[in-house]
This record gives sequence, structure tokens and C-alpha cells, in this order.
Amino acid sequence: MFRLIPDWLLYIVVIAAVVFVLFRVDQRADAPAALPESPETGAFLPPPSDYDPEVMVEVGPIASGLGSAFAISRDGWWLTARHVVDGCEHVGLVVSRGAAARVLEVRRALFADIALLRTNSAPAALALDTSERRFQIGQRAFHVGFPQGQPGEAYSRLIGRETLVARGRYDVEEPVLAWAEQGRTSGLHGSLAGISGGPAIAANGQVIGVTVAESARRGRIYTAAPSSILRLLRVEQIEPQGAPAPRLTAENYGQESDDLRRNLAVAQVVCVAPGDVEPPV
Repeated sequence: MFRLIPDWLLYIVVIAAVVFVLFRVDQRADAPAALPESPETGAFLPPPSDYDPEVMVEVGPIASGLGSAFAISRDGWWLTARHVVDGCEHVGLVVSRGAAARVLEVRRALFADIALLRTNSAPAALALDTSERRFQIGQRAFHVGFPQGQPGEAYSRLIGRETLVARGRYDVEEPVLAWAEQGRTSGLHGSLAGISGGPAIAANGQVIGVTVAESARRGRIYTAAPSSILRLLRVEQIEPQGAPAPRLTAENYGQESDDLRRNLAVAQVVCVAPGDVEPPV
């Protein structure tokens, strides 16, 4: 069973109306118009190279905020982005209106923008596909989470590899996958901030990455490489055990994403920074 965080803790964060803007490339504009749909995938994704383009991001100071996470095992292991939970005094997963499950443990990767969370259990878990050498340029991904603190999703097509260079509160250089945004669910405009830590799901329902950054001006979404996810799981000796989501298409991904959130396979993360919350007298 989930152990609940007191209501006052969640209410303070919600009243503050903070949404993550800690880790970004550019969030000042909507994504450009979607690229023309391509029915065909291309060549297989090449391995990482020293010649991969670099994308620079800034990791801001520790602040309370909201992000996304997804379960990878029914015994309570979740994946999220490192910058969503790094430095938080309290971390919780929203399980219903006005209540959050306390995160018992946070394990951050030092080599990538990903982290593991542990709760007592998880109602549902998603399957991972870390065989990135079989990925193809042009294949789709569906990004699910809580952009701007609200349920939402986008979909994209794979462009290739880049190197994410993070500077600020911590410094990391890591291989990431770059995706061209193709569309969003109705009503979602502006930044995708808050979707960080959510899953990038292939059309077959398997998770193929963790969403970690965006460049709204360029219409790009960046995900942690599956090799980084696999490395963290091996370091922490965690065996993921999940099931694929239903098959996703550009027509049904909104409804299926709602089901994933409703079943708590994907959940909203609450971060409370040190000093932001004082216990009630």
C-alpha cells in the first residue's frame, strides 16, 4: 500500500503553483508547425559518436515543483528525470486529489538526467525496451506526463542522437535521443515543462526513453538514451518487470495516455525543496 504524505504538504506545493522550469533548452514559444507525416522509417539508429551534435541546457537552483514519473515494477520502482527530484527534501507521487504517496528512496544517476524512486508498491508498471540499436530514424514516440502541471502528451519522430551538456547545479554530459515534435493533444500550448521524467513510449507500447528536455523553438524533445537507463538499472541491481501499454497511434494516444495516468502507471511527482515547508504547529 502507498504511504500518504499529509495533505498540508501537497496543498502548499499546489498553492505555490510551481511548475518545473529547472532544466530546459528553450521554453518561450510553442513548438513550430508539425513536420509532414512520413509513413516510412529509415535507417537504424547509429551508435553514439564524438561527432554527435551538442545541445546545451541549464540546470537551475533547487526549487519546489512538479514533474512526471512512471513505474517499472509492481514492487514500487519508478523512473523519472534527475533534475525533477535532485536536492528535494520531500518527494511524493500524486495518487489522488489532495493526496500523494511518499517516496521512500531516491537514487540519482551521476552520469545522466535520470533517477529511480521507490515506493511501497505500484498499481501498474510499464515494460522497457533498451535495445536502442534496433531503433529506426523516423519511428514514433509518445511522450506522456504532466506538462505545465496538468495531464498532457505529445508525439514525435526520431531524428537521431545528440549529446546533452548540462551545466549549473550539476554538470553532466550524456548521449540523448532527439525527436521532432509532430503533435500534441488538444489545448496544450507553450512549454512542455512538467513532462520531464515521463515515459517516451514506442508505438508497440514499450518505453524507449525518459523525457528530459525540450527546445520549443526548434520543435525538439530530448530523451535519455536507453543505454543510460540500462546502466542505472545495472548499477542499482534493479530488475524491471512491467507490461507494454496498448498499441499507440496518433489517433488514440490521448485516450491511452489518460488510462496510463488513471491506472497510476504514470504519475505526477511533487518536489518540496529544503525550507519550503514547515510542519504545522
